[in-house]
Amino acid sequence: MATLSLNAITKSFGAAKVLHDISLAIEDKEFVVFVGPSGCGKSTLLRIIAGLEEATSGSIVIDGADVSAAPPVERGISMVFQSYALYPHLSVYENIAFPLRVQKMEKADMDARVQRAADILQLTEKLHLKPGQLSGGQRQRVAIGRSIVRNPKVFLFDEPLSNLDAALRGDMRVELSQLHQSLDATMVYVTHDQVEAMTMADRIVVLNGGRVEQFGSPMELYHHPRTKFVASFIGQPNMNLIPAKVLGVDGTGVQVEIEGGHRMVLPVEAATVNAGDRVEVGIRPEHVSIGNDGFEISVNVLERLGGVSITYGTIGEATRFCASLPGDAAISKDVPLKLNVAPHDCHVFDAAGDVLRRKSAPALVA
Repeated sequence: MATLSLNAITKSFGAAKVLHDISLAIEDKEFVVFVGPSGCGKSTLLRIIAGLEEATSGSIVIDGADVSAAPPVERGISMVFQSYALYPHLSVYENIAFPLRVQKMEKADMDARVQRAADILQLTEKLHLKPGQLSGGQRQRVAIGRSIVRNPKVFLFDEPLSNLDAALRGDMRVELSQLHQSLDATMVYVTHDQVEAMTMADRIVVLNGGRVEQFGSPMELYHHPRTKFVASFIGQPNMNLIPAKVLGVDGTGVQVEIEGGHRMVLPVEAATVNAGDRVEVGIRPEHVSIGNDGFEISVNVLERLGGVSITYGTIGEATRFCASLPGDAAISKDVPLKLNVAPHDCHVFDAAGDVLRRKSAPALVA
């Protein structure tokens, strides 16, 4: 397929600048996901790659060719939108074949491409049906099939699963991952759902306010977030962020007192903090365990999900805290709960929201 390079891309709408100097290098056959909250610029960036929006400055290179000024049809891309955009009066076959008919492709070649796409997407038995006779997931597969037959260099997906119910989204995540493997294609996918990003991506681009906060593998972003924003956005349930005061700094790390009075020595570099500074300690819900010598939370809500119990409460005066504990853990609402966390599982963020680098990091799982 193809590599994709974005070089210093900016985008402004009048005086409003929505993309700020974005540079990315996406490898051949890689599945990259753009993720971030609504309004962060992820769909605008995808539309610039597709040629549906013009960048204010910067360049786009696909497979070694600068396509910044090329129209969409000449970029070697194919885009799947949130809306299926199928023709209701045409059969599945005709919907998939439509871009090939526009190209006036020979019927034998067109039949072969449509059949290949139908085989990949398990639509062979549905080719004679109309879109109205299909489920939501099947309609989305038809829209994807219409992209496959064009043999693009890069597939672009703009939140293609957001119109589906939760169970069907889970099924389609698996199907899209399998599709990527079978096509061996370069894919760029936009979503606001971090679960989709974590489960499908080779690498994730986390966007915030039109800027790239971090670009890396799912587990790199999970274990080693560079900013408080990435830490709180990646992971489900979200990371707990607890206000803390720096008590001292030495060769072992940073001693802090978190909200509620519990003291900890955390093995992080302290180049940007001093005694007396305010920081935030990040603790993932799944990294805590019940114990007698840790910090205390007041339990307000308890969700028993079978294999896991999600506990919501407060630490100190009013700081919210979530813990993911064994399903049969002895927990009761309105009863204080003591929790332990290993110091090397904690993250520390300075006043600017940047992470303090750990002294010794665990090995990454790609």
